[in-house]
Amino acid sequence: MRNFKKILLSGLVVLMLTAFTHKYDSAFSLKVEVKGLQNSKGSVQYALYNKPGSIPDETFKKTFRILTGTIINGSSQVTFKNLPPGIYAVNILHDENNNGKIDKGLILPKEGIGFSNYQSIGMKNRPDFSKAGFEIKADTSISVKVIYM
Repeated sequence: MRNFKKILLSGLVVLMLTAFTHKYDSAFSLKVEVKGLQNSKGSVQYALYNKPGSIPDETFKKTFRILTGTIINGSSQVTFKNLPPGIYAVNILHDENNNGKIDKGLILPKEGIGFSNYQSIGMKNRPDFSKAGFEIKADTSISVKVIYM
């Protein structure tokens, strides 16, 4: 009887480990590219989000991950690795002075910004996770348009 309990317990442990690891056994990469930067000053900050309501996020406190890319000839790219399947959105900042924040004039950003799935930003087209979101279920590449206001 004691051996049966050990075998049963071992089987349950294996089953539980399989169930938990199966959920995350697929990890994917996301390559994000930005072209058309107005200059090669500073760097590009890439903020990745994975929760509804997380953007806009001017202070970058709701991010899932952040990477910084160098600028070469007005372009930049980074690759986020080991991402579980799901819905994601990307926010980019052409951080010309490398201070890690969105510098503003009176109201509008002085530096270039952009969001996945957005070609323009305005009062009637404000950034929103549901509009910027896209699904990752395989290795993915996207391009984000930089917008200077």
